[in-house]
Amino acid sequence: MKSKKLILLGVFAALFQQALFAQEKLDIQFGKVAASDFDLSSQKFDSGSNAVIIADIGKTSFEGNRKSGMTMIFTRFMRVKILNKNGFDIADNRILLYHNGKGDEEKITELKGSTFNLENGRVSEAKLDEKSVFTERYDKHRDITKFTLPDLRQGSVYDITYTIKSDFFFNLRPWSFQGDYPRLWSEYETTIPPVFHYATLMQGDDHFDLKTSKDVYQHFTIIVNNGTEADDFYELSGDSRQQRWVKKNVPALKEEPYTSSVDNYRAKLSFQLHYLQWTQESERHDYLTDWFKASEKLMNDEDFGMKLNHDNAWMSSDVKINTDDCKSDEEKIKKIYAFVRDNFSCTSHEGLYAQSSLKDVYKKKAGSVAEINLLLTAMLRQAHITADPVILSTRSNGVANQSYPLMEEFNYVICEAYSGDKKYTLDASEPLNGFGHLVSDCYNGEARIVNQEKPYIVNLSPDSLRESKTSQVFIVNDEKGFPVGSFETTLGNEESYALREEIKRTTQKDYFKKLQARYGADASIENTGIDSLSHLEDPVSVHYDFDLKNLLSGDVVYFNPMMDEIYKNNPFKSSERHYPVEMPYKMDELYVLSMDIPKGYIVDEIPKSAKVSLNESDGIFEYLIQKNETNIQMRVHLKLNKAYFPVADYPTLRDFFAYVVKKENEQIVFKKIP
Repeated sequence: MKSKKLILLGVFAALFQQALFAQEKLDIQFGKVAASDFDLSSQKFDSGSNAVIIADIGKTSFEGNRKSGMTMIFTRFMRVKILNKNGFDIADNRILLYHNGKGDEEKITELKGSTFNLENGRVSEAKLDEKSVFTERYDKHRDITKFTLPDLRQGSVYDITYTIKSDFFFNLRPWSFQGDYPRLWSEYETTIPPVFHYATLMQGDDHFDLKTSKDVYQHFTIIVNNGTEADDFYELSGDSRQQRWVKKNVPALKEEPYTSSVDNYRAKLSFQLHYLQWTQESERHDYLTDWFKASEKLMNDEDFGMKLNHDNAWMSSDVKINTDDCKSDEEKIKKIYAFVRDNFSCTSHEGLYAQSSLKDVYKKKAGSVAEINLLLTAMLRQAHITADPVILSTRSNGVANQSYPLMEEFNYVICEAYSGDKKYTLDASEPLNGFGHLVSDCYNGEARIVNQEKPYIVNLSPDSLRESKTSQVFIVNDEKGFPVGSFETTLGNEESYALREEIKRTTQKDYFKKLQARYGADASIENTGIDSLSHLEDPVSVHYDFDLKNLLSGDVVYFNPMMDEIYKNNPFKSSERHYPVEMPYKMDELYVLSMDIPKGYIVDEIPKSAKVSLNESDGIFEYLIQKNETNIQMRVHLKLNKAYFPVADYPTLRDFFAYVVKKENEQIVFKKIP
């Protein structure tokens, strides 16, 4: 009897081990798709998703090569199900490949893709045609390979797999466990030879369903090509470090309002080469540097700092013409900045390096953001103004790592100029930028001056920006007793910039036509005007007159005293949020109304005054209203004292704006005098 129990226990243990193994390894292969694989009803994921990633599995390993070193090999397999036609875009694949122009490159091999559809219980397959794979130049050092899976339908399942062989061991590919679509299984494995030592950086949720690490013995053969002489062979053996990370049932990370870049919060692994050491006896080569060394390298880069170090005497005559009548360095800076801003077109608002010489940029009167602002820096220096380039990562690009100077994370160049103890941060690539203004996308935390002696931080925090707006409305009864009024609003820097852009694309007439459409039949506007459109350093002011003759159309009249300036909806709709709220600036909005009570009417109902604060000192909303026998006075003030709100503050921020929306939508009720 005892032996039977032991046998049964052994069977149960074996079954348990098999079940555990099944959980630790995903039994899935490219092209092996059965009818049952289309049924995901047993899986848990957001029912509102347009597609779901069934599996996404990546591996990185190394092998010896014939170029005196090692080749990094990255493989990826992905299986996806399209749930509806809105999910077709997930099948558009884009792969960036790096090359240095000296024979070293990354290249794709073994690229395969197939789309599977279930028709009358049978699985059909449509294979990716090689002719549908395109490679284009992305920038000086990168190409982009593009392809889309064929025969996509609602309910399709597709597989893709490819290998990338890379000569650049510093470019160990990162891995995102989370994205726009839910993932049922996301896995990454790296096997790193003892030669290489990487710093591993984790972003987002650091919980893993599986996380293993072990040593595996490996042997590598490295061949040195000696041209006409015999090749040299080097053997390298030792314990490589194999690490594996698995996340299951990862929800999609959806973009919410007031997010700089949702990529900042995706669960993700990235790697930075720390140092390389072929043997314990050989010299160690460090790759992680400080900002002093990184700045020195950038200043000696032919596509960056060397542009400033060249003899740029060819620009001296134009610099002299633009600054001859200037009486101070500040005036020189303003003149040169305006010259570059107003005479050069930006061809690309992204990039860190200049592809053309500054002389060519000058001749063409066009260049990328890097080229234009490096030109600005060079012209300032030609005028004997101290000026340095500044690199940053824009909000839409994501936050750059603050621990290490990783150049690939920066995508924008601006300029900082100095006059005495004053500093001026400039971007001449934006034709509507006032002097010293940057667009809000540049305010993404820490930027860096590229100066090998003083590579200081430039703080471009959204909390350093305050967007102020003041609106005034006056409504009186005309000689016939009809309500007429005037409206004037003075915008902040960001709204002024946006309005200038809109008017540049269209006309003032189009702007006021849209405004009239928003008012509808309730009001007609006239005597319209927009001030300071061309004075880029000044805020834009919008003003017009209006009449409310259609207001007095019944015995009971409902009127919103906020006119068109209300928050119609709460910008924070989600009941919960998994990452911080990142507004582009602090907010300060003031609305003032003075209104005569319409002739022949009395005030039957009027909103109550109220004052609420957000987390005591983070913000305030004041709604003050009062009336007398002939007039109504109103003052509404909304102010946020910071731009960044952590996840813990989201419920109170959401409730705060819900109250603002509710209050600003309250109406005055006028009742006709019998």
